[in-house]
Amino acid sequence: MTKIREITDYMDELFPKETAEPWDNPGLMTGSRNNPVGSVVLSLDATSRAITMCKTVGANLLLVHHPLIFGGIDTVSMEDTNGSLLSVMIRNDITCYAAHTNLDKASEYSNFVLAKKLGAVPESIKELDGCDYGAYFELPQEVTLGDYMKTVREKLNGSGVISVNSKDNTLRKVFVQGGSFEEDDIPAVVASGADVVVSGEIKHHVTLLLAHKGILSIIAGHNATERVFMENLKKILEARFPNVSFFYDPGYEAI
Repeated sequence: MTKIREITDYMDELFPKETAEPWDNPGLMTGSRNNPVGSVVLSLDATSRAITMCKTVGANLLLVHHPLIFGGIDTVSMEDTNGSLLSVMIRNDITCYAAHTNLDKASEYSNFVLAKKLGAVPESIKELDGCDYGAYFELPQEVTLGDYMKTVREKLNGSGVISVNSKDNTLRKVFVQGGSFEEDDIPAVVASGADVVVSGEIKHHVTLLLAHKGILSIIAGHNATERVFMENLKKILEARFPNVSFFYDPGYEAI
């Protein structure tokens, strides 16, 4: 039977932990690599919803994008949110493993996937010098900002998108950065000739800096822009480990 270690070793091969940012904390959060595994749940976050799915489908491995533990923790009390989640996983023998900025930097598995989802001409997709994350690409033809905002929302199955720019603007050259846009990447984006930046989160003052440089912006939601990473990873793992069942939690929380 497949061991958890076989899956996490493969993750380490695809997304070397040494490529992660110094502040990041990818890798094993809870549990043991030595246990056998028959079912796995993938989710952006180690939420109560994702953990419930693990228990429902009998999965003892939860693969997430965002680590539950950053820096030191001072409690695993059930009265603390993270402490409660960690406690539940430990009690239910659920191993939790995270691949975060090390996955983000593996463009083939992250922002290139997002670019294809958003209509890129495949041969135009590339990384930009000076950017650790993201993908630059061209669309088959010029479109209005308003029309492309609709495309982004529909392709990512998001609840909505935001822009500070007029929807009558036109665009063709796109820079995408799943999750949050890095302000330090503005010079490289400007040099690329991109017409628009699409990201999950862009601070307001950054949208104004981009506009000053003649670059449009579309804010599509952190969850929406990174879900495609995990959806793609599920397909890759299914092909590599055909004897293991993989499930995906899209992260929609009922409020």
